[in-house]
Amino acid sequence: MKYMLLIYNNPDALQSLPREQLDGIFDEVGTIMAELKESGELVGGEALAHPSQTRTVRVRNGAPATTDGPFVEAKEQFAGYLAVDVESEERAIEIAARWPDARYCAMEVRAVMHTSGGEV
Repeated sequence: MKYMLLIYNNPDALQSLPREQLDGIFDEVGTIMAELKESGELVGGEALAHPSQTRTVRVRNGAPATTDGPFVEAKEQFAGYLAVDVESEERAIEIAARWPDARYCAMEVRAVMHTSGGEV
């Protein structure tokens, strides 16, 4: 089954970490990514640009309105994603729990839906 592992973090808090700690986080990510590639479970994934480079678009009464940044009332932001193809939801949760952002903010695990409405 395919799952999206949505990564949430606080980019400002991450940037305030000591360099050694930040390097350790990136090393953990590299280890997990290498394991997922080796096992064939990695479908894809990308980091997202800083929230200051985000634009939010809403259409109201047929007119688009664009605002700067993600429009949320929290410091945590959607930071990136992993797409994995694993045997079970439990395995997807196991991977998400190992991701460093799960310790600092959150990881969201969602099944990918087929266009017919069923899980892929």
